[in-house]
Parts: sequence; C-alpha cells; structure tokens
Amino acid sequence: MGRRRNIVAALLMVLCLAWSAFNSTTCLLTLTRQNADDQEAVAVFSSVESTFDPKETPPLVESAETFRVEVITHEAALESKSPYRILIYHTHTWEAYEQVPDAPYVETEKWRSKDETVNMVAVGKALASTLSALGCNVVHDTTAFEPPDLSDAYDRSLTMLTSRKNSGETYDLYLDVHRDGIASTSTIKRTVTIGGEKVARFMVLVGKGTYYNEKPDWETNFQLAEMVTDALNQQCDSLCRDVKVKTGRYNQHIGPLCLLLECGTNENTLEEVLRGIPYLADALVEALDKALQNN
Repeated sequence: MGRRRNIVAALLMVLCLAWSAFNSTTCLLTLTRQNADDQEAVAVFSSVESTFDPKETPPLVESAETFRVEVITHEAALESKSPYRILIYHTHTWEAYEQVPDAPYVETEKWRSKDETVNMVAVGKALASTLSALGCNVVHDTTAFEPPDLSDAYDRSLTMLTSRKNSGETYDLYLDVHRDGIASTSTIKRTVTIGGEKVARFMVLVGKGTYYNEKPDWETNFQLAEMVTDALNQQCDSLCRDVKVKTGRYNQHIGPLCLLLECGTNENTLEEVLRGIPYLADALVEALDKALQNN
C-alpha cells in the first residue's frame, strides 16, 4: 500500500509539472496523514519558461491518507508588484566561464567567447526571462560591444545607452551584467551551496565617476546596491559579496538607478551562475520595491 501511495504521489508531481508548463503556475502537492487533521507540503513546483524549481521536497511517507494538488496561479501572486522597466546589457559581452568537459566552447581568448549560448548574453537572457516572469518589462540588448577593441567597450555601450535615452526610452533600472575575473590563487569564495548544489556568488559594483565632469548619482546607486546585496544574502548567507565602489564611472551617469552586476567569476561554471539567477531576480525586484515605492 505504501508503494502504491508513493506511485500516486509521483504521478501527481508529474501532473504538477505539466500544469505548470502550460499555465505558468505554481503547484503545491500536499498530503493528509492518517488520523490527522493537518496537511503538510510535500513539494512545490513553479515554472519560468518550462524551467522547474522544486522548492521543497521532503521524503514521501507511507502513512499518508490522501494526496491533493493545489494550483496557485503565478499571475495572482504577482499582482502587487509594479511593472518595472529594466534594461539589461553587457559592455563586456564576450566574458565567459570555466570550461567544462561535457560542454566545451570556442574561445576568442581565455575565458571569453563570441558564442552567445555561453557568454554574458546567456546570463542576461536567463535574467531577463526570470524578471519578465516576475512582472517586469525587460529589454535585453545583446549587442557585442567588445570588438574591435576591448579597451573602449564602454564608449560603445554608452553610445547605445545615449541613443535609447535620446529616442525617449526610460528605465527604472539599468543593469550592465558582467562576470568578475579573479586569479586562481584568490581567496575569494567561489560558490555557496543551496539545496545540495553549488551556486555562484554575485557582487554589485558602483562607480563614483571621480575623474569625469558628468558624474553618476553614486550614493543612490550605492543604496540600491546594498539593498540588492542584503536581499540576496537573506536568501542564502554569503550569496552576494560586499558592494564594491570604484573611482570609474561605468556609464552609471546615464540614468537614476544604474548598477554593474558581477555574476560569478571566471572560476565558476555557467551552470553555477544560472542556478543563482532566480535568487538574483527576486533580490532585484525586492530592492526596486524599496527604492521606488518609498519615493
């Protein structure tokens, strides 16, 4: 009888996944124990473009009386969130991650690639998709700004930003998404463990524009960066490194809220970075809620 109940539970989980895929919903599988009035969650599945996240998966027990599937519409949970407009782009578009044997990529140079399935475009695509699922209006600019010369990539990304601004586009948040570069001897912690899996760490960089005439509002950017950092670390301790403030400008003068995100390092794999994207998206929305709705 216990095995039969476990088979039923497994089938219900499959139904949860199928329902989620077609309806962009969250499904909750609960069980009622014998001689008990209370119910407890067995598993929760949610979908973002058919990528499923098992939120909670305690072992099934043989003493369950009945199983029940509750469908929680994803849209209903998002009604309270404002439709923030976010621009994602990549000044260092070809930055890439640690090579792995089962998914090698062609390098333009060490830890860099034109291949958009492995470089920063892949990270931006995942982040844009997840933020869109959270109710944000996201524009993802996939232009490669590095060629012909990496040294003046910020000039080309600024041209893009200025063109969008002059054409009347406005955004609540500008995100320049990068990956950090560290030496193999660095003592920086590479990952945290969430649900038994390694997840790359994040870091937010804020530029003060010290040597420029037109400077960013770096104090406001710094406040937002700290909110994002705190929101990430509330989800998992040390998921985000401390905010880094540098003298450069990093085009953060283009609008009121501009951040540079370091998503992992060259010593992480792309998979480790992508595992952290749902946490990053939640943190960004939470930080925007605090920064914009309090104004």
